[in-house]
Amino acid sequence: MKILGIDPGSIKCGYGIISMPDKSIRAARPSITNRQYRYVSSGIITMQAGKLLHVRLKELYASLAELIAEYQPDEIAVEKMFFAKGIKAALSLGHTRGVVLAAAASTGLYIHEYSPLEVKKAVVGYGKADKSQVQMMVKQLLGTERQLTPDSADALAIAICHVHMKTGAAYLGADA
Repeated sequence: MKILGIDPGSIKCGYGIISMPDKSIRAARPSITNRQYRYVSSGIITMQAGKLLHVRLKELYASLAELIAEYQPDEIAVEKMFFAKGIKAALSLGHTRGVVLAAAASTGLYIHEYSPLEVKKAVVGYGKADKSQVQMMVKQLLGTERQLTPDSADALAIAICHVHMKTGAAYLGADA
């Protein structure tokens, strides 16, 4: 089973793919010592800031469609939009999320969405964790020494969050 996590952005869109045996999605909750998922790939789709928005969105759709065709994920998880610095940024991010959701929906798969708070809580155990804490835990949970960009680490965290939500492990080792 492959899970694609997507962290939408109007200039940098992070993606991360993890895999796990089909039966482990129903097995005991994942932990650092009981890794049920493996790193497959991650990166960022970068769009040039100087380009018109509709051109960037078209390029983003094409890149996501290519990524989905290459890795053929079984499930897709996307970060929910939570706030933007201003109206223009919110509109731009909204357009980007729309393209991400359309590309994901073209697979016919159900799209799972998680808030940044849910993702941080599932991966770090603390909903207000900073990006460096998320990066560190993602690397530790996936057992990888790869250098991860903040956007790709966030996307992998979204995929990991999805696994934890499906297995009932809302977050590691912390009490509600």
